[in-house]
Amino acid sequence: MASALQRILLIGIVLSWLSTSVEAQKFDEQYDLWPTDLRSKGTIIAANSLEDSTELDKQFLRASGGKEKAVIVGLVWHGDEDPDIEALSETFDAKNVSISAIDGDAEQVPAGVAKSLAEASGVILLGNVELESKMRAQLIGLRSSLASVLKRGGVIYVKGSIVDLLSRVEITGGKQLAQVDAGLNLIPDSVIETEFGNDEDVLRLKSVLVAHPRLIGIGLEKNTALIYSGRRVQVHGKGQAKVLMAANERQPFRLQTLAQPQSGRRPKEFLVDLTQWRREAIDRTIAQFPPAVPEKPFVTEGSLVIVGGGGMPKGLMEEFIELAGGPEKARLVYVPCAESDEVSEKQGIVEYWKKLGVEHATFIHTKDRQKANTDEEFMKPLKDATGIWFGGGRQWNLADSYYGTKTHKLMKDVVLRGGVVGGSSAGASIQSRYLARATPIENFDIMAPGYERGGLGFISGVAIDQHFSQRGRQKDMTQLVNRYPQMLGIGLDEATAIIVRKSVATVVGRGRAHFYDRNLPVFPDRADFIALPTGSIYELAERKVVKDTTEELKRKEEERKKEEERKKKAAEEKKKEDDEKSAS
Repeated sequence: MASALQRILLIGIVLSWLSTSVEAQKFDEQYDLWPTDLRSKGTIIAANSLEDSTELDKQFLRASGGKEKAVIVGLVWHGDEDPDIEALSETFDAKNVSISAIDGDAEQVPAGVAKSLAEASGVILLGNVELESKMRAQLIGLRSSLASVLKRGGVIYVKGSIVDLLSRVEITGGKQLAQVDAGLNLIPDSVIETEFGNDEDVLRLKSVLVAHPRLIGIGLEKNTALIYSGRRVQVHGKGQAKVLMAANERQPFRLQTLAQPQSGRRPKEFLVDLTQWRREAIDRTIAQFPPAVPEKPFVTEGSLVIVGGGGMPKGLMEEFIELAGGPEKARLVYVPCAESDEVSEKQGIVEYWKKLGVEHATFIHTKDRQKANTDEEFMKPLKDATGIWFGGGRQWNLADSYYGTKTHKLMKDVVLRGGVVGGSSAGASIQSRYLARATPIENFDIMAPGYERGGLGFISGVAIDQHFSQRGRQKDMTQLVNRYPQMLGIGLDEATAIIVRKSVATVVGRGRAHFYDRNLPVFPDRADFIALPTGSIYELAERKVVKDTTEELKRKEEERKKEEERKKKAAEEKKKEDDEKSAS
């Protein structure tokens, strides 16, 4: 019989586990912190000074629809001299071009401008005068019309001093003390300064970022144009752009220099994903993540099925269905990991579930965070779901769409009700609270500032990577746990999975699950991880191997080979006997 002290200790352990589990399953991911305008459907081309704009003129015409289809509206703010409207029209040699001169001293733009913009596929904004208060007010008044052009997938081409107004705020005042006024915010959460180049300019832009740390600073040198398309920023011309982010108590100012793309250079050398930078700027203003002491990996109720991509372990999908209640009772929801706004109405995995006898199976997909947070009809399938499966792709897409939304909360509720959440590849990484390998530009980096706080958090305290051995990602996970030793690193081979109940992970599949624990010593002459094959068991919260089937499987493989050799030898002897009988 257990002693009183043993009973007290046991009760303490149970209460500790319950405390850990409740904490690990709480919903504290915030919706309001993160951007909803994640990308522009259109393109902005902005050049304050450019020696030769011929190539950009052509690019603008192509993006507007070409000579036959383009509907181009030009607005030119002028000073003492009227612009040569006819010459400008000839520059953009299209069927439908209308360019109007705008008096910057007028109280408002002429009637009819907003209507013409409503039909435009391309808009030219030219300004050869300084931005005065009336001119600024005219442009701000056109904001909704210009935003509609981008929403339709159109292109806005800006030359001259107006470029500075494209950002969320425009820098005003003298060089010594930078002040800001509201901008058009067509390049969201940014502050742009043109004619940029010397140390004084850098200090001026930094001073604005210190006062507004959630903005991204963009400094354009002379003879440099900025191109913002979708969510990416790049430059054109002989000069460079500097992209800056404010420092905080943990990290210094971030600076990236962009030059015109050249062959042989990696995309991340000449592209910036503005949404990732915006997310990182926000992340720098809130509590550190991951925390120094993360919540322990523990699933209160239900199960997680986490697959390393590259195919499914045999019978695993059938087990997933059983964990969801079996074919008759399961109510399954598939969540694709797609970059496109729309996906096919026929999803292969849903059809497969139905072939396996699942009576209630559907999918949900959106790229609209507001929809994921407010549309009750969209969220309806999750309210009584017993299982969710996340598809493969680029995991930042799932973070963009669902992190912190009411849809996200309903996803977590599925596990709290005792259901199952599964996923492969991106659908594996997204299950942890920390999101690994979520860089929108390429996917070579395992740590992605701005998206590390993007996992859907069905389990805490771990970082999950996939396609592990097949893509040689061992050193990547070493880099991650060296930086965040408080995290347990998990790398899953293809066609390999862990099934997690409470804090116990069971390995299934043809490859191995790799566990990186920086509580253990690291030696230069051996691997810094434990690699476990199918049938093995690992205790995640305590970071302990419960069962390692390596030797058992090795024995079975040796026995299998011996049996094959025995059969082969027996077959050869029989053939020899048969041949001898035939000869006699």
